Amino acid sequence: MKEHSYNWRFLIGITLVSAMGGLLFGYDWVVIGGAKPFYEPFFGISNIPGLQGWAMSCALTGCLAGAVLSGWLSDKFGRKRLLLLSAVLFIIASLGTGSAGSFTTFVLFRILGGIGIGLASNLSPMYIAEVTPGSVRGAFVSINQLTIVIGILAAQLVNWRIAEPVSAGATATDILASWNGQTGWRWMFYTCAMPASLFFIFMWFVPESPRWLAKNKKNHQKVIKTLARIGGNDYAENELLSIEETLKTMPLKTNFNILRQSGITKLLALGIIIAVFQQWCGINVIFNYAQEIFANAGYSVSDILFNIVITGSVNLVFTFIGMFTVDRLGRKALMLLGAGGLAGIFAIIGSMYFFHLQGLPLLIMVVIAIACYAMSLAPVTWVVLSEIFPNRIRGFAMAISTFALWAACFVLTYSFPMLNRSLKASGTFWLYGFICILGFWYILKKLPETKGKSLEEIEHELTENK
Repeated sequence: MKEHSYNWRFLIGITLVSAMGGLLFGYDWVVIGGAKPFYEPFFGISNIPGLQGWAMSCALTGCLAGAVLSGWLSDKFGRKRLLLLSAVLFIIASLGTGSAGSFTTFVLFRILGGIGIGLASNLSPMYIAEVTPGSVRGAFVSINQLTIVIGILAAQLVNWRIAEPVSAGATATDILASWNGQTGWRWMFYTCAMPASLFFIFMWFVPESPRWLAKNKKNHQKVIKTLARIGGNDYAENELLSIEETLKTMPLKTNFNILRQSGITKLLALGIIIAVFQQWCGINVIFNYAQEIFANAGYSVSDILFNIVITGSVNLVFTFIGMFTVDRLGRKALMLLGAGGLAGIFAIIGSMYFFHLQGLPLLIMVVIAIACYAMSLAPVTWVVLSEIFPNRIRGFAMAISTFALWAACFVLTYSFPMLNRSLKASGTFWLYGFICILGFWYILKKLPETKGKSLEEIEHELTENK
C-alpha cells in the first residue's frame, strides 16, 4: 500500500486527540515545580524535607497504580474508554488540588491526578501505535511525546505568567502573605481542567483501536470500517489478515504464564530496562527540581521561573527534531545518541558544579542536556515500548513496562534531595552520567531496529527463534 493513499487527515486527527492525554500528562507532571515555592509555605512544609519530597513524588504513586490498572482494564474495556477515564481524573484532580485546604487533601488529589497520568502515559502511545502504518509509526507515536512537551511548556508558561514577581530576599513568611502564596499557586492547578475537558469531549469522536477490537473478537465491521478509513479497502483486508494471523499464535487470555513463552521474557525485560533507563538517565530531575538546580547556580525565584520556560522551549523544538528523524535514522541510533550524549554532558555539568561555575555557562549546559534528551530518549522510548510487544499482550506488557518507568521515576524524584545532600550536585550528575554509559552499552547490545515495519512484522522477527 502506497503511503499517499493513506487518509492523513483522519490519521492526524485521531492521533492528535488521543495524544492530548500526553499533553495533560506533561502539564500535571510539571506544574507542581512552579507551584512549589508557594504551596510549601502555605502548608507549612518549607523546612521539612521529608514532606517536601512527598509532595513532589506522591503523584508518582498514583502513576504506578494507573500503569498497573491500564493493562488489565484496557485489555478488557478498550483503549478509548480508559482514555476517557483519564480525562475525568485530570479534571477532578486539577480542581481538587487547586482548592485544597490541607496538605492531606492536596496529596490525595495529586495521587488521583497521578492515576490519570499512569493511564494516559500508557494508553496514548499504545493507541497511536495500533492505528498508524509502520512506515510512519515512529513519527506518529512521537506526536504523543510532542504533546507531553507542549504540556510541560504550557505548565511552565502558566506558572511564570501567574506568579507575581518575587524579590530576591523574600522569606517563606513574605511568600505566604503574598497573592502567590494564597491564591496564585491554586490557579496553576486549576488551569489543567480546561484542556482536560476538551480531551474528554473530543475522545467521544475517536474510534476504538481496530487491533483491540480484532483481538477481543468485537464488531468485525467496525474493524474493517476503521482500517478502511485509514488506508482503503485493500489495506483494511490485508491488515486484518495479518492481525488475525499473529493472534493465532497467542493464548486467548493474558496472564503471567505467558511470560514463559519463547521470546516473551526477553522482550519484557527489554521493555522494562529501556523504560527504567529513560528515567534513571537523570534528566527529569531538571524538570522536577529546577528550583534547587538553578538556585545552586545562583538564580533568584523569578529568574528560575523564566529559566524553566527557556528549558521548556528548547525541549519543544528538539522534540520536533526527534519526530522527523525517528523514522529516518531509526530508533536504535537515536537511543545511542541520547545515552552517549547525556553521559558526556553530565560529566561536564558535574565538573561545573564541582568548580563552582555558576550562571549562564551552567544554564547553557542544562539546555544542551534537555535538547539531547528531547530528540532521543524522551520520544523514542515510547515508540519502542509501543512496538516491541505482540498484539495479544500489548496492553499487559505495556502496563508492566510503564509501571517500571514510573517506579523508576519515583526513585529518581524521591532520591534526588538525598543524593544532592550526600554527593553534592557534582557527584549526583556524575552518577547519572555513569548510568548513561551503562544504558549506552545495553542499547548497543540488546535493542533491535524496528523502523518501517508493521507491528505484525516486528512480532514475527522478535518472537521467532528465541
